[in-house]
Amino acid sequence: MAATPSTMQSLGTSMPTFSLPEPATGRTIRSEEFSGAPVVVAFFCNHCPFVKLIADKFADVARECEELGARVVAINSNDVENYPEDSPDKMIEEEKLRGYTFPYLYDESQSVAKEFKAACTPDFFVYDSAGKLAYRGQFDDARPGSDEAVTGADLKEAVAAICAGKPAPEVQKPSIGCNIKWKPGAEPGY
Repeated sequence: MAATPSTMQSLGTSMPTFSLPEPATGRTIRSEEFSGAPVVVAFFCNHCPFVKLIADKFADVARECEELGARVVAINSNDVENYPEDSPDKMIEEEKLRGYTFPYLYDESQSVAKEFKAACTPDFFVYDSAGKLAYRGQFDDARPGSDEAVTGADLKEAVAAICAGKPAPEVQKPSIGCNIKWKPGAEPGY
């Protein structure tokens, strides 16, 4: 299990636009649907041990974020040919199993992950209501095999501040997870 850190791109960056299918509903979800509110964008998948560790708690934290006025969306950009457990059908199963209340989208071309400069699963980006990156970093300090409790503390603190119109915490630790499973020859090099 290789641990890959997030890229920690520059704060203030504008949220990339996207238009992706939601396997559970068959709808296409566009980034414009999230304008005017803080947005949590999580790069997720089904099989990664780092995601499996936090998935149930993330479902709870996402509901808390939504109650504060933030929108939440998860995106799976993994190569499903080589990682079939991340396929759209399996995404539907995962969404039901975890009780996700947010869209779980499929980035088949992997272009959206590249636009966000996503590197790992999980990888979190929080944009303020003006669409500017205010937080990028970890869910919390928990890792597979560690004794740290899964709390979502880092993400919750950032979202609460952003929803209250305050700056996100200055200290932002990179997310750590499995690398996004790029299609052969499609690795972004960032």
